[in-house]
Amino acid sequence: MPEVYKQSFKQNYTNNVDLSVFNCGLERCAPGHTWGPGIRDHYLIHLILAGKGTFQSGGKTWELNPGDLFFVRPNQLNTYTADSQQPWEYCWVGFNGISAHKLAAMLPFSDEHPVHHTQRLDALYKAMDNIFRARGMQVQDETAMVGYLYLFLAALMEETDEHKPHSTNSSSQYVLNAIKYIQFNYSHDISIDDVAKSVGVSRSHLYRVFMSNVGKSPINYLTEYRINEACKLLRTGNLSIAEVAISVGFFDQFYFSRVFKRAKGVPPSKYMAVQQPDPTNDDPTDPA
Repeated sequence: MPEVYKQSFKQNYTNNVDLSVFNCGLERCAPGHTWGPGIRDHYLIHLILAGKGTFQSGGKTWELNPGDLFFVRPNQLNTYTADSQQPWEYCWVGFNGISAHKLAAMLPFSDEHPVHHTQRLDALYKAMDNIFRARGMQVQDETAMVGYLYLFLAALMEETDEHKPHSTNSSSQYVLNAIKYIQFNYSHDISIDDVAKSVGVSRSHLYRVFMSNVGKSPINYLTEYRINEACKLLRTGNLSIAEVAISVGFFDQFYFSRVFKRAKGVPPSKYMAVQQPDPTNDDPTDPA
């Protein structure tokens, strides 16, 4: 039996809030090796390279073989197990970020069928391997990994079944449209009622589909998006805190400061201060 091995990389910090690689790797599992049942807090895609195993999600079980991919969504209970006689070898990439939800909706997976078979195993493996090979803790490494992640997701999007339903009454499409509305209107004085109205559903239904597809409520998503945009503005140091607050849809500076501190652990004034160079230190390389 082939030797068991595991090569993996996990990102502990990211500069990219829009899309980031959470982890990636390659593994030949031991016979019967199982993960779960459990949930993840990020999106995760496995590509089966050799051997076989089973994937369980939503009360269903799939027998998987080389060329199959399975897709794990955040906060969704899953179990996957290597075959006892021919344990699988697979590669994987986990990702998250503000854009992860809308990108996931364009992939050849659905809640009812989170598996897909590719006829281009070698090409997809190379695309995933590029992500792993670019791994590193420097900003340039992270940027390269995200770039290769986009290319991998684009390759998967090409395989999306042309007949896959994209009707406006599907839960994922409601979420996608709501996210688009938030991203274009977050700087205005919008409410969740406005978001729900824009996609044609009730507030309660929007809450349910967000929790199911995103793992958080619409108001938490809107707040998180605004705070992340505020961080970008604070890092530039060109605007006052009041100006940043208004720019991201908070029209009460004190309320903005409370929400920001709750989300980031520090008030916006301190966050902005640590982003700026020390004016008393003329030589940025001076350790003193």
